[in-house]
Amino acid sequence: QAQALQYMFFAERQCQKIPGVAGAVRPHQLKCCGIVGAGLMGGGIAMACAEAGMKVVLLDRDEKNLERGINVIKKNYARSVDRKSKSQVQVDELLSKLSGSTSYEALADCDIVVEAVFENLELKKDIFTRLDEVCKPGCVLASNTSYLDIDQIADATNRPQDVIGCHFFSPANVMKFLENVRGPRTGAETISTAMSFGKRLGKVTCLVGNCPGFVANRVMGVSGWMNVMSEGVFPHEIDAAAEAYGMRMGPCRMWDLVGIDLFAREREREGKLNPE
Repeated sequence: QAQALQYMFFAERQCQKIPGVAGAVRPHQLKCCGIVGAGLMGGGIAMACAEAGMKVVLLDRDEKNLERGINVIKKNYARSVDRKSKSQVQVDELLSKLSGSTSYEALADCDIVVEAVFENLELKKDIFTRLDEVCKPGCVLASNTSYLDIDQIADATNRPQDVIGCHFFSPANVMKFLENVRGPRTGAETISTAMSFGKRLGKVTCLVGNCPGFVANRVMGVSGWMNVMSEGVFPHEIDAAAEAYGMRMGPCRMWDLVGIDLFAREREREGKLNPE
């Protein structure tokens, strides 16, 4: 256990040392973050950014979804006040940094925009086309995708050098890991800024390459929990074993939280769904 903790200590620090980037390329200053999608993930990212001192513009195309998302954030902070982990004054200050909009033009002054909608490639490409039109030059255009092709998303813009993956883990305001995903055309300044973004949010930030599932989800895919479940072990038993081992959340509960129906819908859309 001591050796494992030592490994984690040095590995977390090694993540920040990107050859050709760390110390050589200055990150952009981040004062304002835009977030596209006011759902569970988008709201969590908004809270993380506000708590890091950034102004936040939360965008959703539907006024009701936007209002629901902001209300969820307010309820989360109300629980923090009830638990006395934050004062009402602190919560009021955090909420003052947050604004909502249904118009992409509200993102024009953002220094970084994180797209956080459900996993549909065509939808994400449409969003990045709009971001390309309204965001200022040099704005980092980040996708929170957990497995889709960053290169294809970048193709929807005229500035692929500004596009990167910023894969948060739910709930984004609590989970400490951030997986930044570089494509072959992602610029050094974009990488440096995304790594600085994660550090500012207090995340353990790791830069990975672009491949299906990146690193975290590829590891989960080969962990064998689906095979164990198909052999008759109940999901809650798998989760209990994983959490007893030290995981914050078991794989079954995590998939349920993310949305099993979303994964199934996308596999069906791609012609890969096999109910058997």
